[in-house]
Amino acid sequence: MKQEERINPIARFRRRYSGHLFHIWAEEYVVWITRNLPSFEGMLIRYSLYRLLFKEIKSFALIYPGVYLTHTYGIKVGHRFSINSGTIIDGRGGITIGDDVMIGPHAVIYSSSHDTTQLDRPMTGLDHILKPVLIEDNVWIGAHTSILGGIVIGKGAIVAAGAVVVDDVANNCIVAGVPARITGKRVPLALKR
Repeated sequence: MKQEERINPIARFRRRYSGHLFHIWAEEYVVWITRNLPSFEGMLIRYSLYRLLFKEIKSFALIYPGVYLTHTYGIKVGHRFSINSGTIIDGRGGITIGDDVMIGPHAVIYSSSHDTTQLDRPMTGLDHILKPVLIEDNVWIGAHTSILGGIVIGKGAIVAAGAVVVDDVANNCIVAGVPARITGKRVPLALKR
């Protein structure tokens, strides 16, 4: 990297995101206008806008007021997706969300991290390492959870409120805690009797 780009944050930004400037502009200005619109009409407007911005969105999505989505060019969403108020998702590294997924309020999902091995640079000048996130079908992500980059959450899993997910979650597992650990397994009701 050139010395001037290391120092000049505008040059670094242009180098990294020149192919996505429309998305970033729309997220900052157009989405800002629609982010907190109330009622079903607000959800309809947000869905219509995100159909243009997401990499893929398969069907109508319930996007509640106050959701903050960045780098939407990297977000793919399946059928019957629901995301609650206050949630933050950063799709720069790629996020794929399956069918029938619901995300509770104030969850945070990141698909990148900073390259902490660059000891010759100040913290504000570290490059991003892209770490895709995969959330498979039929997953419930509880309120105030954090999901770090590079994670796979298996089908039917539940991430309990307040959990910090730092490792993959197997199918039908329930995880909770900081860091998240398996606390249970979902089994059909017929097997519990």
